[in-house]
Amino acid sequence: MSAATTVDSMLPPGKGIGLADVLRRRYLLSLIVRKEVQIRYRGSILGWLWSYVKPLVQFAVFYLAIGVFLGMNSRVEYFPLYLLSGITIVTFFNEAFTNGTRSLVDNAALIKKIYLPREMFPVASMLIAAVNILPQIIVLIVIALFFGWAPSLLHIAALVLALVLIAALATGLGMLFGAVNVTFRDAQSFVEIITMCAVWASPVMYQWEMVAEKVPHWLFILYRCNPLTAAVELFHYGIWYPLGPTDGQLIPGMWMYAGIASVTSLLLLLVGQLVFRRLEGRFAQDL
Repeated sequence: MSAATTVDSMLPPGKGIGLADVLRRRYLLSLIVRKEVQIRYRGSILGWLWSYVKPLVQFAVFYLAIGVFLGMNSRVEYFPLYLLSGITIVTFFNEAFTNGTRSLVDNAALIKKIYLPREMFPVASMLIAAVNILPQIIVLIVIALFFGWAPSLLHIAALVLALVLIAALATGLGMLFGAVNVTFRDAQSFVEIITMCAVWASPVMYQWEMVAEKVPHWLFILYRCNPLTAAVELFHYGIWYPLGPTDGQLIPGMWMYAGIASVTSLLLLLVGQLVFRRLEGRFAQDL
């Protein structure tokens, strides 16, 4: 190997190759994810059972409070499943996004001592959120099976696409806001506002027809382009729609807007990576 080739192949100290560097260190990534998952319920008597208790309690509360007392069960068939499926995907986004934003600050001691791909922390936050949401998805599917859920391959594909879409979106935003949060801690408060509004910015507690009736057509188009809206409707299509509700209507052009949302999520992932790389050199100093 020539001297020129050797010099060209070397990277400046503390610099990696972004997300590709995380994939090259999959074992280290798995260690971080495993550690965070194991300490989640450390010292708890029920341990992982809490992951199943919470969605079951949510389902019971939704069924009684919103379905029975507020009468949504009579307006929307299988409304608790409609609601729980939407909340499941939004919870995945909120946890991955919030933890990804805090991940660099929370691991400041490690970042200041050794070099490793810093993108690993937002990616690990997304994977941890995926592991944590898995029990809720299992409970949701079991309840849906009880009501006669019989999905096709297309329904399963919609569920997988929704999860991948949210994974890309949350990782991109986690890197973007996480990098900014190192210098300006206001970013974390801003993220809290976004996650608070997320459940209302998509058809979780309501049906999309209510939005179409109240807003101008151009604003409804923007609403449909929201990646969260697309992901929630994909989950509705995979869980709620196969049950055959007589009033079961999905957003017109669902697959087209799911494609737009997927492109948007990938673009935000790219923007998040670019901003992250731009600010990465200041992390150790600002932390």
